[in-house]
Amino acid sequence: MKHALRITLSTAIVAMLAAPLPARAALALQQTRVIFNGDSTSASLLVNNQNSTAPYLAQGWIEDGAGKKVRRPLLVLPPLQRIEPGASSQVKIQALPDVNLLRQDRETLFYLNLREIPPRNDRPNTFNIALQNRIKLFYRPAALQAPLGELASPWLSQLVLEKRGDGWRISNPSAYYVTLVAARGVSAFSPLMLAPGASAPLPGDIANYGSAPVLTYLNDYGGRPEVTFGCAAARCTVTANRVPRG
Repeated sequence: MKHALRITLSTAIVAMLAAPLPARAALALQQTRVIFNGDSTSASLLVNNQNSTAPYLAQGWIEDGAGKKVRRPLLVLPPLQRIEPGASSQVKIQALPDVNLLRQDRETLFYLNLREIPPRNDRPNTFNIALQNRIKLFYRPAALQAPLGELASPWLSQLVLEKRGDGWRISNPSAYYVTLVAARGVSAFSPLMLAPGASAPLPGDIANYGSAPVLTYLNDYGGRPEVTFGCAAARCTVTANRVPRG
């Protein structure tokens, strides 16, 4: 989830003298990602106003994978709504007829944006902070709908590691987006997202990953299962794809 910060100050002097203040979002989405299945006409998300004293406006829109605002084939309804203090509401993602023009052999990436607009503040020498939630929205064609069960992302078993110099390069031959967030033995691992058919280098040296590399990914529900690789020479394939039990 990404927060974009917008600050409006009443005077330039306040901007220069004000100390940094922690900003906490009033509006919170109950999901960290959305899977829009191709056999559905809409999907809904719950939004909570965590501020117990003030109402907030929630402004929603969708961007494509390049970050460009779009109004089709998916649309946020309502585009603007008021959420009372401590209350909850829903944001609906509606599919338009031309959603069928999207590729049906692989997922398509969008972004759902929800910006909170705070109540107007007329007091002098004060400022308003507007925070923005931005989460990934994946359109998944009906033919690619994942099976139900504990293992929510079976396509992770298709990942392949190949040696490139002193490091690993990971390839995603599946039709799904894959987001990797951690690796055992690699403290400076930077999260990366692999598009269908894409590949990318993994951070750090091969030695840091050990003889059986273990990567952590985000599944459809925001959980963090692991995939374990078995290696032969300069190539590794997945030998286990499991959800850790707590």
